[in-house]
Amino acid sequence: MQYQHTPVLPEQLISGMQIKSGGIYLDCTVGGGGHSALILQKFADIKLVAIDHDAMAIAAAQANLSIFGDRIKFWHGNFSQYQPEQKFDGIIADLGVSSAQLDIPERGFSFRDCGDLDMRMDQSQSLTAADIINNFGETELAKIFFELGEERYSYRIARAIANARPLHTTTQLADVIFHAVPRNYRYGRIHPATRVFQALRITVNQELKSLETLLEKSPDWLEAGGKIGIISFHSLEDRIVKHRLKEDDRLRVETKKPIMASESETLTNPRSRSAKLRIATKTSYED
Repeated sequence: MQYQHTPVLPEQLISGMQIKSGGIYLDCTVGGGGHSALILQKFADIKLVAIDHDAMAIAAAQANLSIFGDRIKFWHGNFSQYQPEQKFDGIIADLGVSSAQLDIPERGFSFRDCGDLDMRMDQSQSLTAADIINNFGETELAKIFFELGEERYSYRIARAIANARPLHTTTQLADVIFHAVPRNYRYGRIHPATRVFQALRITVNQELKSLETLLEKSPDWLEAGGKIGIISFHSLEDRIVKHRLKEDDRLRVETKKPIMASESETLTNPRSRSAKLRIATKTSYED
């Protein structure tokens, strides 16, 4: 299926990063290449390295960004494992699951349509959401749902899952969760399976651990005066980004409050509603 993705906060990100002529930039989550294209279009002498651990995303970005020729290089893998060969004038990361991944049922990120319980961003890895759901103990499942999904009915849901196993599809799991929670909780602002699916995805892909590693390493990848811009989509990610940027002596935070999508953007791209952008600048301080 075609990989399509609308980048969030595009104008705010490009403006905040203060893209400069002759710069070298790193896109840690290239996806379909939307943000990278905007950076490369700013000046004809800009170069960029694009990373993604989803092979489908890399293939789509290579096709979408082919017009930029050798100005862009690609690296397939988790950004936490990347080892740069040069320093950058700016680093960006658009965290979480993309629109394209959500819209392809076979990937298992959404319960809107029936698909395998997969959720792997890197499909060469072995661990899937089905492995977690069908093999982890009740207590471990409840801990994952509570800590990574902030789900208050975590134990109740974990018990229902254990009693219903084996589960193989996204819709099977969503139905078990729906009937596990109290009736007045089933018809809230979001579907009761939403937080569990978030927690599973984070666990499968070790997203928070990878983010922590990126925030620890990436300031050393920046030139003095270079900027890092991180877009997050839920409170767990944003909390980590906020505190790590603030606590890092190598960085100066430029966004006292996160930059969020305008009303017009949320109307045309509803998934931008929860996006938060934080930006920091590399100071000249060195250990």
